[in-house]
Amino acid sequence: MKISVIGAGNMGGALIHGWAKSGKVDSITISDKNEELLASFKAKYPQINITTDNVKAVAGADIIVVVVKPWLMPVVLGEIKAAIDLKKQIVVSDAANFTTDKLAEALGAEGNFFYVIPNIAAEFAASMSFVAKGKSATDEALAQVKALYDMVGDTLVVTENLVGPGMMMASCGIAYVMRYIRAQMEGGCEMGFYPNQAKQIALQTMQGAVSLLKETGWHPEEAIDKVTTPGGVTIKGLNELDHAGFNSAVIRSLKAGLK
Repeated sequence: MKISVIGAGNMGGALIHGWAKSGKVDSITISDKNEELLASFKAKYPQINITTDNVKAVAGADIIVVVVKPWLMPVVLGEIKAAIDLKKQIVVSDAANFTTDKLAEALGAEGNFFYVIPNIAAEFAASMSFVAKGKSATDEALAQVKALYDMVGDTLVVTENLVGPGMMMASCGIAYVMRYIRAQMEGGCEMGFYPNQAKQIALQTMQGAVSLLKETGWHPEEAIDKVTTPGGVTIKGLNELDHAGFNSAVIRSLKAGLK
């Protein structure tokens, strides 16, 4: 599999790191206007091809992944339009709300188009990615795109209308999880731990919760019951979260970006 990635910023960079580390991609070409950034990738992964020319980048690629800001998508796609062979190449939009219909509009024809939203944990093969195929995309192309994103974490194939909610839960949601960890650290410091100790505790507690649910298959409430005793300290803390509207705040944060 030969892939070309246009855009090596935070999200594009995370994907490039993840795919390069996986060792499962035959060829990776990255294109970005930042030559210093390209040089840093080349120094770390000598096998990667780098260029500042988007047109050159797409030549010979099986899958073209465009990871630029949404408002730059029409510009970039217009630049590479004539160089893409829609009969042979797969085009993936990793830009928020830039759907497969928008790809078809920008490129002037239907093809194997996909709208995919991963998250920055792709760098460590821990992304949660949502894959939606366009109207003309084949099942064979879908299998290739899913296999590519499987290299950098978990992948869920969804209808295109669910990519947005998925983005709020997993892409934006990763920031919400970070905010909870920060709050737990602050509480730990207030109770007497040094910041680095509080961070260690918060991270391991989060890791423990995730591992427990994955390994047992329990519903979160089932796991909560295991550590909640009548009149105990856990239920007092849980009730404080409820009194503060914790559940409502989380749900509202997830829905905020869909308005």
